Amino acid sequence: MNILEARNIKKVYNPHSPEPINALRGVSLDLKKGEFVALMGRSGSGKSTLLHQLALLDRPTAGEIIINNKNVAYMSEKEKAKFRLEFIGYVFQDYALSSELTVFENVALPLLAAGFDSQSAKKSVSDVLQKLEIEKVSNHLPSEISGGQQQRVSIARAIVNKPKILFADEPTANLDSVASRFVLDALKELKEKYNQTILMVTHEPEDKKYTDRTIWLKDGLIEQEL
Repeated sequence: MNILEARNIKKVYNPHSPEPINALRGVSLDLKKGEFVALMGRSGSGKSTLLHQLALLDRPTAGEIIINNKNVAYMSEKEKAKFRLEFIGYVFQDYALSSELTVFENVALPLLAAGFDSQSAKKSVSDVLQKLEIEKVSNHLPSEISGGQQQRVSIARAIVNKPKILFADEPTANLDSVASRFVLDALKELKEKYNQTILMVTHEPEDKKYTDRTIWLKDGLIEQEL
């Protein structure tokens, strides 16, 4: 069963300028429930742009995005924010953690924004920190922990609300090989144990061994799927 369907997604930057930038030229893809898919291609191929459209962080110039049987591409900003809290998790390449909040507080943010009571939020955060083996640093600030730990915090924040789809934008780009393996193992475990749907942007060919399928982009179009 498809949990996401994207049809003919186009994204044009500066459309009214003499030289518009066609970042996406008509991308169509499906994601099945519980599938772990890698999105690959050279820099400038449109990978992160596509991820932003599918995760409702940007609005496509044209095309349709169906998530959980709902057309979400052209929702209002308020509707998209609510939908993201309920259905979408996003792991940023640069972690995007609040430097003034502890690990625990960073992970709790999506739950509090969604209206969870403090007791329920506390249990959910504790569970996900334990799952990702970072409960011992829960009271630390991001600056007090390693890059690998920060990325695990970013993953914890993305999955604490049990999203239907987890989007990860080069989650190991800033990590050493040991931390990278831990993060990729954690993502694979989420897929295998909890049937989590994951779409991950990566530059690393060896990351394909963790995934079920690879989609290659080139010049804003799908070049091949393996």
